[in-house]
Amino acid sequence: MGSLKRMAVLCGFTVLFAATAQAEDWQTAKDEDGIKVSLSEIAGSKYKAYRGVTVIKAPLAKIQALQEDVAGACSWIHECKSQKLLKTEGDKSWTYTQFKAPFPVTDRDSILEITTSKAADGTVTRKLLEVPTYQPEVKGYVRVAQVDGFWKLVPKGANETEVTYQVHTEPGGSVPSWLANKFVVDAPFNTLKALKEHAEK
Repeated sequence: MGSLKRMAVLCGFTVLFAATAQAEDWQTAKDEDGIKVSLSEIAGSKYKAYRGVTVIKAPLAKIQALQEDVAGACSWIHECKSQKLLKTEGDKSWTYTQFKAPFPVTDRDSILEITTSKAADGTVTRKLLEVPTYQPEVKGYVRVAQVDGFWKLVPKGANETEVTYQVHTEPGGSVPSWLANKFVVDAPFNTLKALKEHAEK
């Protein structure tokens, strides 16, 4: 019985490590203008996770301020139509965003719960979680079903910050594969490129 139990535990660990390895199997999809975009398959999803990484020549506090200006951030977030702050409570905030989608796909909207934490070394992490039922659905928009991701800002000296933007999205409704495949590269690349331009002004 003991050996069976040990085998079960061992199998459990093997499955756990296999799942972790699968989630971390990132393939570079685009690497230009100092921005590297990588994609990873997610078990049980037809949509890939994306991760964009760049170094911005600006202090972390400036980048964080740009992110916390919820309405203003729409000017650098990929395909953002409008964005507003719904609520702030301690280290959490809730935002509502409307996104443009190309014809014939219906425009999307999203409600994110954002949890901000700061590590001892100054690194700021902003955890992103979709809360689709936080408010009633809006006519003319398909509510994004799931978002799971984060922003990570790591100080690299007084005037440089490494920025990582990693997300997996279930967009809700019907999205053609060509659009989904384009979005997972364009969203992190265009968002980081525009954020970089704003922060380095």
